[in-house]
Parts: sequence; structure tokens; C-alpha cells
Amino acid sequence: MIIDKYIQDGQDVKVVEKLVDKLKDMLTAGEQIDYIALQKKPAVTILPDSIAVSSKRIFLCEFTKLGLATNFEIFSWKDIKDIAFKEEIFGSKVTVIPFTGENLSIDYIPKIQARKLYQLIKGALENSKKEEIQSEKEKIVISTPVAPVIEVKKEETPAPAEPKSFYEEAPAEPVAPVVNSYVAPAYTPPAPEPPAPVEEDDEITQKLKKLKSLFDKQLITQAEYENKKNELLSQL
Repeated sequence: MIIDKYIQDGQDVKVVEKLVDKLKDMLTAGEQIDYIALQKKPAVTILPDSIAVSSKRIFLCEFTKLGLATNFEIFSWKDIKDIAFKEEIFGSKVTVIPFTGENLSIDYIPKIQARKLYQLIKGALENSKKEEIQSEKEKIVISTPVAPVIEVKKEETPAPAEPKSFYEEAPAEPVAPVVNSYVAPAYTPPAPEPPAPVEEDDEITQKLKKLKSLFDKQLITQAEYENKKNELLSQL
């Protein structure tokens, strides 16, 4: 891996070579190192701490045990909330602010390297946020609801019964004997009341809730929220 582009701002060549050899075995498919910033203390710094930025992640590196071991703190862009740096007398202090966990800082970063580091990380975070917002928007598919078709069944009118002939004699009905006994009517339990129907959110209501959640997370602007909401409400 060519290291010329990583030493254009005064980085130590030997330290960069050692760091690149370690990082290249950790890169994923399509990932490449974009920039490396090295710590430079006022005194001689044999094994400086460093921050490396790739196209997908950020690496905070600390050499230990006389350079025989290295501690890495690695974050993907979606895990980082923000980046901050403060210029001091001797270099700058760069702080990485993750969504969870403690902030991580490396001081004595040369000012030129700190500024370029800040610029690259800020740009990567903005692109990551745009991709997340676009992904959330694609989940809200606005479609025109189809009106339900109500099938009306035509009731058949029964044919009128034929009138009996005037001369037709009705058969004599048998007279039931009178029985002097009382029979208690059978007890019929009351029919249970049907359960109240459970109201479910329709499709548009669910989309409105999802849209409101995006707005609350500040993933969309006020104008985008109002436009999408009006578009959904117009379909009611």
C-alpha cells in the first residue's frame, strides 16, 4: 500500500508504515484508508497515538509495550454522534463523541492534521445521516387507499300463497285433553354480549405515526414533515 498520501502533512514515515501494515489487515471489502493523523508532543515522541479515517470507519490507535502491541478503538460512522477539536499552544486536542460510552480524546495532534481530520469526519457523518434519512423515507410508501367494494345481495320476494277454495273444508283439528298440571317454563340463560370490536389503526394512521417518529428523531425537517402529513391526510 502506497503511503505517500498519508505523510503530506508532516507525519512520521516509519510510524505511518507500521500503522498502515496493521490497518490493512482490518479493512473490509471496498474499504480504504483516507487519512492518518499522528500525535506530536513537544518532547520526542517515539510511539505516538494516532487517528486513522477510512471510507467506513474511524480508528483510534495507541501503541503499547514499546510498540509491540497496539490498542484500537474502532467506530463505524453510524456509531459516532459528533467530532470536536480544540487548538492549544502545542497542537490540538481531537475528541470523538460516540452515541454510547465515553468520549475519546487524543491531544498534541498537529493543527493542520487536526483541521483536515475534522473536515473529513464531519463530511462522513453528514453523508451517513443523509443515507439514514433516505432509508427511513423509503420505508414510508404513500399509496392511494382502495375503496372497499360492498356487495348488495338482492332479497327474493316469496311467491304469494294460493287462496283456498271457498268450498274446501278444513280438516277438523283434534281437541287436546285438558290436563290440570303446571309445568314451569324452562330457564333460558341470557345470551352473552358480543365483545366490543378492537379498533386497529388503518394504513394511513400507521404512516402518520411513523412520519411523526421521524420528525421527533430530527431525521426530517419541519417542512418535510408538514408536506408528507398533508399528503397523507388528503387521502382520508
